[in-house]
Amino acid sequence: MTGRRPDLADELLRRKAADQHARGVREHGLVAPDLDGMRTVDAENTTALKRITAEYGWPGRTLVGEEAADAAWLLVQHADADPDYQQHALALLRDAVLRGEAEPRHLAYLTDRCLVHRGEPQLYGTQYVTDEQGLRPHPVADPDKLDARRADVGLRPQAEYDARIRKDY
Repeated sequence: MTGRRPDLADELLRRKAADQHARGVREHGLVAPDLDGMRTVDAENTTALKRITAEYGWPGRTLVGEEAADAAWLLVQHADADPDYQQHALALLRDAVLRGEAEPRHLAYLTDRCLVHRGEPQLYGTQYVTDEQGLRPHPVADPDKLDARRADVGLRPQAEYDARIRKDY
């Protein structure tokens, strides 16, 4: 589906490609990420996303199409250097989900990201850390209901997600 603003869609998709390239994603697989490049690209992408959301609100399906709306979510997910903006974008994304303009799973990931930044337990188990204990999810609130919450937003059970994360990383 193409949105009303193909120019914004193109920009978001170009920015997503730069994001992924800095993170080492290539057609043939993963290579070592460029940490300096990631910081630079993330800062540039955050500035651009701030401009876009200030003018248009959350860039949802109607505005930019499905693929570019997905790109916008990825960019804000990687805006970790500006947690205040991530929190602002969370409210915009929540509204977009309610209007059917964005994916509930995107809201789950950004919710967890914002909670982890604030030192609070995450709700959906999407955020991991690597430390002296190895790769593990950040603490999760009410873990007995985790898979039910994940199912409500279209995410696979935690055990499947965990296996994929461990395989990929």
